[in-house]
Amino acid sequence: MKVSMRHSKLVLMVILVVLLASCARIPTSGPVGKSSEGSAGNVSAPVFLPAGPQPGAAPENIIEDFYRAGSGYEDDYAVAREYLTQASSVAWKPDQRALVYRAARVVPTSVANVYNYELDVAYTVDADGIATQSPPGTMENIPATLTQVDGQWRISAIPDGTAIPEETFKVIYGAFPIYFYDPSFTYAVPDVRWFIKNKTVKAMTSALLAGPAPYLRGAVVSAFPSGIKLARESVPVVSGAAQVDLSAKELTEASAEDRLRMQTQLALTFRSQPDVVNVELRANQDLVRVDDNGSVLPPVQNKNVPARQIAVSGKELVRYENNRISPLPDMQTVSALGPRFPAESPVSQTVAFLNESRTTLYSMVPGQPARALTTRSILTHPSFSLHDWVWAAGPGASGGTEIVAYHPAGIAEGAAVPTVTLAPSWLAGWTIKDLRVSREGVRALVISEQNGKTRVQVAGIIRNADGTPRELTSPITLVTDSEPDQGVWVSDTTIAVMKGAPAANVTPELLSLTSGQPQQLAPWPGLVALSAGNGQEEIYGQSAEGIFQRLGNGWSPQLKGPMDPSFPG
Repeated sequence: MKVSMRHSKLVLMVILVVLLASCARIPTSGPVGKSSEGSAGNVSAPVFLPAGPQPGAAPENIIEDFYRAGSGYEDDYAVAREYLTQASSVAWKPDQRALVYRAARVVPTSVANVYNYELDVAYTVDADGIATQSPPGTMENIPATLTQVDGQWRISAIPDGTAIPEETFKVIYGAFPIYFYDPSFTYAVPDVRWFIKNKTVKAMTSALLAGPAPYLRGAVVSAFPSGIKLARESVPVVSGAAQVDLSAKELTEASAEDRLRMQTQLALTFRSQPDVVNVELRANQDLVRVDDNGSVLPPVQNKNVPARQIAVSGKELVRYENNRISPLPDMQTVSALGPRFPAESPVSQTVAFLNESRTTLYSMVPGQPARALTTRSILTHPSFSLHDWVWAAGPGASGGTEIVAYHPAGIAEGAAVPTVTLAPSWLAGWTIKDLRVSREGVRALVISEQNGKTRVQVAGIIRNADGTPRELTSPITLVTDSEPDQGVWVSDTTIAVMKGAPAANVTPELLSLTSGQPQQLAPWPGLVALSAGNGQEEIYGQSAEGIFQRLGNGWSPQLKGPMDPSFPG
């Protein structure tokens, strides 16, 4: 008994020394736990210490343990490769994708020594860090072929990529925005990707050079020309400088303005990395001079909206600011039209609104009466973009869902207003409940419903050279715990949504492009409308009792009287 106790104490001391030496390392044999992170960048993330193959392990155990070992990404997944035959170890490319699962099991097939690793997939993350979320019950099979090597089962054929539990994914992966430009190079547009935290700087750079995610393709631009590549398979950070070594021809042939935009794009992308202070562009390891002669302005990141809101009071359009209302400057009366749900352009004095029944969209500019833009059976809340186009959605003549955009600013009274009608195929059969253009004008929030099922999606807006909308890209879908019928942009990566209910408690949610989990706000009775300014403390809700502003974990009463407040945009 004494020998056993001494032996146990010795084992515990050895384990303690190993854990202290490895700091944030996590063993895979026990439950997954979170570890505090240090200075971030390429060295802060916790890592896993997977176990190698056990002698005499059955094929099912080899498959399960192989994928457990796939969470140990150090040394190019050296431990996971021990479960493979020599040939498959060389061929296997773990970084091609990661399947993040809620549950997994090994299932035999009708073919000898061939098994399926059956997964309930929560996310799929591709080689460029683009994550696609999947609802519960999304099943995928990974085939695995095994053979015996020196009497031990090893995997001889396996698809590229890894599969990891959802809880492990949350520990070793992080959401990081990489940045592109709007087509005018005026605004920085975040494109959120998921990377292993220990490989972030290199992964960010590769993803940036590969171009935007599909839902932003055609809506944003990059300073990096097509075909430019990393000249070496690393991006070292030396004394705070990220040394980005690029293919010499494309870099040296770029204009001075484009090189400055490249450096700025990288600097914005690396802003989340505390160990990166500045960016050096290199061609075949030689430092490339980047001059700033003042001709290129830095892009605006997370564009703010003006502090004022437009609202309806006494059947007139009013300005709501600092908890006070005042007349809307230089505008004619619209009380006879019964205005509701107004919107104001962020770049001009143009306004838009609906009638009480939400069947007619009107616009108005100073010095002119309101003009009807379209009449439909139902219309969404109007939303302006920076290009002065006002957007709404409703059924077309044939009953199919259409998105319409109008450009009333600068159009003489009585003249035709430029208009565009879009009917994206991904909205066929769906009814749009709300549509809001993002503040930099590149993305559209679309909330749609079909047979009681709701989708919250973000699509890119592709425009012609003059800013005229041309089409919406295929969107990404955000996960929500509710069935919202309205939403507003809170920042360039955050959206507030809710389902209004005048006679019930309503719990708005914050949906973030940088998180797969919605954040519930404090419930409040009878909320029927949302608006948002700059950040989470400037979220407003409206009920029959008045307007309320989010304050901490609750709501603070504001003015009673005005209806349908909305920030410019």
